[in-house]
Amino acid sequence: MILDKGMAAVVTGGGSGLGEATARALADKGLKVAIFDRNAEAGEAVAADIGGLFCNADVTDADSMAAAFGAARAAHGQERVLVSCAGIAPGAKTVSKGEPHDAQLFRTTLDINLYGVFLASSLSAAGMSEAEALNDDGERGVIINTASIAAFDGQMGQIAYAASKAGIVGMTLPMARDLSRSGVRVMAIAPGLFGTPMMKGLPQEVQDSLADKTPFPQRLGDPAEFASMVCTICENTMMNGEVIRLDGAIRMAAR
Repeated sequence: MILDKGMAAVVTGGGSGLGEATARALADKGLKVAIFDRNAEAGEAVAADIGGLFCNADVTDADSMAAAFGAARAAHGQERVLVSCAGIAPGAKTVSKGEPHDAQLFRTTLDINLYGVFLASSLSAAGMSEAEALNDDGERGVIINTASIAAFDGQMGQIAYAASKAGIVGMTLPMARDLSRSGVRVMAIAPGLFGTPMMKGLPQEVQDSLADKTPFPQRLGDPAEFASMVCTICENTMMNGEVIRLDGAIRMAAR
């Protein structure tokens, strides 16, 4: 799929981190980008900087998301690219000091990281499926979801996060198969250790220790490298139904 100037895109969690880098990269390609985020201050700032649109949206609320897609389509037309980056990464063990994992925290993590991704994907796919084909292959759009290496190498204290990201991995192929007749591709990226605001908030010695665990390159990933992978997926029509680890060959230890 050629990323033509004026093509519409939606990025959830586009106010910061991987989502912000993705929104900026797509805008640099000439796309009209709508940023969905709960952080109005951050989302509006990025949208203003890239000439995009900000929609205050809660990925766990179907009505909120439907309204956001409606506003984005009214402004930019049917999105042909959806990138879901909204997510949280709480830390809690199954049992800690004799106490069970907070049940609401587990549910909230799945609601945001998995249900929110499903909701955005299904709403976007419904619109893409009715759009005009973009090329001779009959391609109508691409959905790119953010998993994590925690889906495969979940560490101690990551049970909720790992479960939510494993769910994204699990739905990638069946969703791609579901949407194959509509010409909508579905991919997922499983990033390793990236220099997002959450990571940058850790003490420098912790960041350095984590970076040293990556075989090569021995550093934290740059969000721009994630965004570059998004653009590559968009532009290569044969990439479909797969999860790509973007991790510098790291395999996380138990702790």
